[in-house]
Amino acid sequence: MRRASTTERNTSVLEKYLYPHLGAYPITSIEPPELLELVRLIERAGYHETAHRAIGLASLIFRYAIATGRGLRDPARDLRGALKPVVTRSHAALLDAAKIGELLRAIDAFPGAATTRLALQLAPLVFVRPGELRRARWADVDLDAALWRIPRTDVKTNVVHLVPLASQALAVLAMAQRLAGDSPYVFPGARSDDAPMSDMALNGALRRLGYGHQEMTGHGFRAMARTRLDEVLHFPGEVIELQLAHKLPGPYNRARHWDARVAMMQAWADHLDGLRGEVKAAAPRHRRRTAIGVVR
Repeated sequence: MRRASTTERNTSVLEKYLYPHLGAYPITSIEPPELLELVRLIERAGYHETAHRAIGLASLIFRYAIATGRGLRDPARDLRGALKPVVTRSHAALLDAAKIGELLRAIDAFPGAATTRLALQLAPLVFVRPGELRRARWADVDLDAALWRIPRTDVKTNVVHLVPLASQALAVLAMAQRLAGDSPYVFPGARSDDAPMSDMALNGALRRLGYGHQEMTGHGFRAMARTRLDEVLHFPGEVIELQLAHKLPGPYNRARHWDARVAMMQAWADHLDGLRGEVKAAAPRHRRRTAIGVVR
């Protein structure tokens, strides 16, 4: 059975919950208690992820209303922490500061192929989808402009996605460029420079570092960034969602909030550096290594 896309799931939540219960009210009349009552009904029915998704979608609508002069505030922001957290199984991610720092130090000391280590180092800095990372082409990367343009075939929004590159990301890419040689791919495969890195490489490398599939995945770098950019660095949700290439209400503009996104990506890279250096140690703590095949 085909899994519903993000757009389909969002549409289902809007049509099943938000529109029937709140759609008839003027947007300026909706207060946090009304929204909380609705999402708690969803939560009590056992649909925890759907309840959180409903708050997120409502917040996007309220913020769009504010931007277009139809609303005054976003009552969904007042509900932060009101629901039980969602336990994610499919895309496990580390969210604790100390554990993230340990992961980053482990990646820096990755004992496998240098290409894989560089891909792992870049992953948290850009938090794109794993397939986009491993298929990255030099033709789409502009080191001078500090910009990576991901072609429309690679993102769910079906448009070119722009990724600002922080100084730390540029440093990783400079090293990757020296290793890649004449390959068109930023991270070429182990068997051929004319093919991208294996789709199992990132998760395999995490397993090799001792991180189980229920603890951290390649996709988990996105959840890590989404959570901490919101809850710790307090960047606006719309800016974060745009950088995650999530579809937002209204017409899509690939450069929307561009200056804010550039600043956010640098602040995020600096934040990761801070987490990496929180524990004073000459080398990262060695974790139990998991037996896997050859990794690049």
